[in-house]
Amino acid sequence: MRKRHKKRGPVRSKKVICDGITFASGLEKYMYLALKKAKIKAEYEGETYTLVNGFNFMTTSYERQSNGKGEFKDRGNKKILPIRYTPDFIGKKFIIECKGRANESFPMRWKLFKRMINIKQPYVTLYKPQNQKECDRVVELITKNK
Repeated sequence: MRKRHKKRGPVRSKKVICDGITFASGLEKYMYLALKKAKIKAEYEGETYTLVNGFNFMTTSYERQSNGKGEFKDRGNKKILPIRYTPDFIGKKFIIECKGRANESFPMRWKLFKRMINIKQPYVTLYKPQNQKECDRVVELITKNK
């Protein structure tokens, strides 16, 4: 008889260590090794971008906590934290985000990030490989465009 596993919410990738770096997933490790093999310089999680600045919310707002728990009460008059984004690899003229399966908030964050890149760094090429074959293709494209 097979054991039934309870679904544990969002996708949880397994952390992997390689060359003393802790990667958030096996796909990130694969991308790192592919870049290293091709002698392409890129920094892992080297910079965090602020997509939307934080602000003070000075109005009344009746709601539960963000996770849907707690009581329905005034949760206004608070500091709202900024929305930040840290891509996986940053090179001279490229940014790589390895994404096997995206969580619920990723598509919105990715759109905001693309908008920011479009405005502030239009010379940068974005890559978002979702499997090992696409990681190999990214290396091929970066090497070709050097």
